[in-house]
Amino acid sequence: MRILAFLFCIFITSIFNAQSGEFKKHSNGLIYSENTMSKLAHIVDSLNLKYKSCDFNKTFYSKSQAIAYKIELDDKKSQVKKDMENGISIQEFKLKYPKVKVDENVLVVRFQYKNYEGEDVLEFSEISLTDDYGLEIHKKGNLKPYLGDLKSKWVYREGYSKNTVKAFYFHNGFKSIPLNEKYKRMIGYADCLIDTTTTKLKEELEMGMPMLPDNWDKLSNNEQEKLLDKMRGTRVVGSCSMDSSPRIHAANIAVLAAETINWEVFLKAHLDIMNDRFERVSDGSYAWKGRKTYIKELEELDIKVLDLILGISLRIENPAQNHYYGSIGRVGRALSETKNAKEIEEAILRMIKDESLDDYNRVIAYYLYSNYAHNLANETIKKEKVASLKQVYEYLPEYLIK
Repeated sequence: MRILAFLFCIFITSIFNAQSGEFKKHSNGLIYSENTMSKLAHIVDSLNLKYKSCDFNKTFYSKSQAIAYKIELDDKKSQVKKDMENGISIQEFKLKYPKVKVDENVLVVRFQYKNYEGEDVLEFSEISLTDDYGLEIHKKGNLKPYLGDLKSKWVYREGYSKNTVKAFYFHNGFKSIPLNEKYKRMIGYADCLIDTTTTKLKEELEMGMPMLPDNWDKLSNNEQEKLLDKMRGTRVVGSCSMDSSPRIHAANIAVLAAETINWEVFLKAHLDIMNDRFERVSDGSYAWKGRKTYIKELEELDIKVLDLILGISLRIENPAQNHYYGSIGRVGRALSETKNAKEIEEAILRMIKDESLDDYNRVIAYYLYSNYAHNLANETIKKEKVASLKQVYEYLPEYLIK
C-alpha cells in the first residue's frame, strides 16, 4: 500500500512539475505578470483611504504567560500527585522528594483552542531558546481550575511511564499585558490590509484540483469570477511532500483574485504561499527548500511590508476572528530574501531589546532573527549574522539565557 501511495505521489508530482515547476517566472522576475502586478498596484492605490480610516484604537494583549519551576520525578508513590493537588509548596516538595529534577525558571505560555474533535483545550507550553521540544501539558474537560493566575499552583501530567510525573509550579501568576502603540498599529495594519472578514476558501468545500486554463487571461471578467469561485470552493490536499498541487492552487487563486480586483483573497492566497500553509498527507523536511517565499512580489507593491510581516508575527491573546498568523520559520526565511535587510534587522533587534514588550514576543522576535540569519543566501553575510546570534541572544531577559 505504501509503495502504491509513493508511486501515485511521484506520478502526480511529475504532472505538476512538468507543467510549471515551482512557479513560472515572468519577464519582470516575479510569479505574477506585469499586467497582474499593475492591477494589484491599482487596487492598493484605490484602497489607501480605507486603510487610513482603519480602527487602530483596539488594544491587543500579549499571550497569557508566567515563569515557573519545571519538575520531573520518577516515583512509585501515588502521593506525588495528591501533594500537588493539595497545594504543597515547591520548597516542601523538594524536601519531601529529594530526587526531583528541577529547572527553576522557565517561561510558560498558556494557549486555549479547540482540537480536531471540537473539544476545548488548554495547553501550557514551555518556551525555550535552546530546546524546540519543551514540556507541554494539555488539559481538557473542566478548564475552570486552570484559567486563573495560578500563582503557587501546580499543573501536571504523567510521563510515558505511569510512575513519571512532569509538572509546572508557578511562582508568579499568569499575566497578559497590553502591547504598546507601535505594536498595536502593526497588528491593526496587518488586520486591515489582510481583511479579517474575508477568507481565502469558502465554508463548503469539495475535493479536487481545478486547473487554470491556458487562455484564462482571455476569459471575460464574469467567467474569471466564476472560475475563482470554483477554486475557492475546492480543497486541495498534497498527496506527499513533493506534491506541489496545493501551492499551485493558491497561486491560481491569487492570479484570478488580482484579475477580478479581489485584494483580500489575493493577499491571503499569497501569504499562504509565503507561509507554506497547506494540507499534506506527509511533509518531509527534504522538500521544504524547494518551496520559495516570494516576498519580492509584496515589496513591489505600495504597502508597508515590514509592518505587515511583524503584525502577523506578534502573538496576542485577543486576535480578531480570522487574524492571520505567520509561520516564524517561513517568515524568517522570507525576510532573508528582502531588499530592505538593514531596516528589517534593526526592527527585529529593537523588538528583542524592548523591555516593554512581553517576554514571549521578544523570544518570537529572536526566533525570527535566527531564521532570517540562517537562511541568508550570501555565505559571508550569513556566517557574520549567525555568529552574531550570541550577542542578540543576550538582549533577552537573563532567566531565559541558560
